[in-house]
This record gives sequence, structure tokens and C-alpha cells, in this order.
Amino acid sequence: ARRIWAVAMKEKYGANERSQKLKYHVQTSGRSLHAQEMDFNDIRTTLQALIAIYDNCNSLHTNAYDEAVTTPTEDSVRRALAIQLIINREWGLAMNENPLQGSYIIDELTDLVEEAVLQEFERISERGGVLGAMETGYQRGRIQDESMLYEQRKHDGTLPIIGVNTFRNPHADTAEPGAVELARATEEEKAAQLRRVRGYRDGHQDDAHAALAALKAAATSDANVFGVLMDAARVCTLQQITDAFFEVGGQYRRNV
Repeated sequence: ARRIWAVAMKEKYGANERSQKLKYHVQTSGRSLHAQEMDFNDIRTTLQALIAIYDNCNSLHTNAYDEAVTTPTEDSVRRALAIQLIINREWGLAMNENPLQGSYIIDELTDLVEEAVLQEFERISERGGVLGAMETGYQRGRIQDESMLYEQRKHDGTLPIIGVNTFRNPHADTAEPGAVELARATEEEKAAQLRRVRGYRDGHQDDAHAALAALKAAATSDANVFGVLMDAARVCTLQQITDAFFEVGGQYRRNV
């Protein structure tokens, strides 16, 4: 990702040196979380977090093991956080700036992934760029194809998933299912959140009016929307911003 970003920013957009330096956030894979043998999810997340830290990601989110079935509980979030803490404080190799440097397999995989991504960029460009490809449903189709392939391989066993389609618990059918704590907001918490949103909106009425007007003007011209969007986010709710975009741009509809 850093290599692709640096080359594109320099050669396509003529960006300065600072702009060529990619900062990125990593979140461990949600697709690898499974309801079967949920405790195994922490093992998968640990390995994913280790690779992210080895690559010096700028920030990292580790998924909680129970996110396959519910909003994370306080205990599961603490376990997810412990994964990062143990890697950072106990795992000595994480103190090295680039422990995988010079690894043949890492360099080879990096080259292969970079080539595949650039080829995908070319396919999108051939279809008229991101918006042009969206009109034919290209991106959506690619995601659906990949999802179908993943599910097919999971079910036929060509993609082994421990505890799900291979090395399954022999006592799973007879064991009593463990109680899973489901995190749900109470009616009082929902009402309190609504009161906070209404209070925020009422307290910024005048500033919001000006910010939304600037946002609409930028969206209908060649101005940089991001700057005025940041200003609007300080005094407007997400609903107000969304309504403003709908008002001047309408709702997107694919022409297929």
C-alpha cells in the first residue's frame, strides 16, 4: 500500500514528498471471525495484529472474539486490547522497526499483491474510472464474486478453517451451548442519545446554517469539499450533512 501510494502520488498527481508518505490504519479481519469455536478468534486476531505491527501500521484495531455474534462486551474488548499490549510490551521482535526486512516470502508476496492491485486499477480505468465502473456494477460484482468463492471454499473444505470445517469439536453436538452476553442499549440510553443529538443541533443552529450553505456551494462547484466538510462536522449532525448532500446532488442510482 505504501509503495502504490507513493508512486501514484508522485507520478500521477505530482505531490510533494510529505504527501507521498502514507499513514494508514489496520483493522483485523472481520471475515475470519466465526461463531463456531469463538475462542479461536483471538488466535486469528493475534496473528493478524502481529503482521500489522511488524509492518509499522500507524494505528491498529483488534477485533473482539465475540463480534461474530454480538456487539463486543467489556470483557471481550479487554481481551482484544490485551492482544496489542502483549505484542507491544512482551513480544521483543515488535521493538524492531522492521523485523521482516529481507524476508524472501514477504518481499515476493508484496510484489505479487502490488502487481494485482495495479492490474485492478487498470481494469477500473478502462471502465471510465471509479464512477464509470460503478455504473456497470463492476466493483460490486468483484466483491460478490470474491465472497462467493470464499464461501464455496469454506464449505467444500479447500479453505481449511480450524473448528469450523476441519478439526471440529467432536462434542459440539452434545455440549450445552455457552451463554453469550448480548450487548444491547437500553431504552433510557437510546433516549439519552437522542436528547444529546437534539441539544447539539439546537445549540448550533446559526453556525450550522452557514456551514451547510458553504457545504452545498462547494459540492456544486469545483471547490475542495473536504475542508468545508470538516468545518460542517464541528457544528452539524450527520443527518444534517447527509440531507445537504442529497439536496444538491440527489441520491445515487446505478444506470443498470
